[in-house]
Amino acid sequence: MDQSPPSAGFSQPPLHALVVPEPRKKRPFVRFLLTLLVLGFLGSVAVNFLFVVVGLGSLVSADDEGRVVEKHFALNRHGADKVAILSIEGTILGGEGFFKQQIDHARKDIEDGRLKAIVLRVNSPGGTISGSDYMLHHLRRLVAESGKAKIPIVVSMGGLAASGGYYVSMCVGDTPNSIFAEPSTWTGSIGVIIPHYNVEDLMQKWGIQEDAVVSHHLKEMGSITKKMTPEERDIFQKLVNDGFTQFKDVIKQGRPKFRDDPAALDKLATGQIFTATQAKKNGLVDEIGFVEAAIDRAIQLAGLNRDNVDVVKYKAEPRLSDILFGQSRVQPSLDMAALLETATPRAYYLYAGVSSLVGGEK
Repeated sequence: MDQSPPSAGFSQPPLHALVVPEPRKKRPFVRFLLTLLVLGFLGSVAVNFLFVVVGLGSLVSADDEGRVVEKHFALNRHGADKVAILSIEGTILGGEGFFKQQIDHARKDIEDGRLKAIVLRVNSPGGTISGSDYMLHHLRRLVAESGKAKIPIVVSMGGLAASGGYYVSMCVGDTPNSIFAEPSTWTGSIGVIIPHYNVEDLMQKWGIQEDAVVSHHLKEMGSITKKMTPEERDIFQKLVNDGFTQFKDVIKQGRPKFRDDPAALDKLATGQIFTATQAKKNGLVDEIGFVEAAIDRAIQLAGLNRDNVDVVKYKAEPRLSDILFGQSRVQPSLDMAALLETATPRAYYLYAGVSSLVGGEK
């Protein structure tokens, strides 16, 4: 092997010059710490902003409670005469809340002299007897207090106007051609129900015993922890019968046909639900038509010039929290309060297909 020295003129570089310098080591922990600090700062800002927003929302909610705004619905936005659409939606419980706010707002409109007629939009399966009667009372009172103006009310039924929803529709009184049902409306369900559930066998299976202390054995009548006795059933049946009689009396006030022929009403008051066509054939409603037809009838009854009418719909004024979080002030058809009272026996004007979902609160 040739081990001769390198030729003249060639110089070998020093050893340290051949070593590639190592890159600076990254510091992942420091980078992670900085990222964490930045995220923490941003998170703190976001949380503080959220608290401010919620706080403002609470202030606005407290300040605007009970306010109703009018949204233009049809005809002349600048008309001198007003027709207002009031709404009853979802399960009827206490009857207060937004419904009462609408009544109070309408009363002020009547006093101002501009409100000339009302269209009651009903889309409800019914609910409690007391809640349904409360609504009917205030609608009738609103008309009575209108004095010489005699504000007419026309009912426009939505998808479902059953039981208590039909009950409140009797606010039209003797006014002819005043109840309109849409082609797809279900209505009727005239009757009373007291839901009751017996979980006695289930309690025995799980070793649970009911041990209430009561002043009288009837104090716990209707309890779901035991089978209903014949005595209790008889008492409840009498309550149902009284409520049923009240329901039919109210219908006779709003449907003169049945006042003259009670037997015809008895044939229909079985709790059955009817289509719009069936309801009209049996005299439960007057006309099949959408809300526009009901508006036209209200204008006619009030003797107004259609070209000078502003049709508005009462709506709940949105709160700041509603806008930011998408909450709604309209009661859902299945209220949580109803679900929490399933052990409370109560009589309802309610479409039976819904009562099993709500239990005792229907």
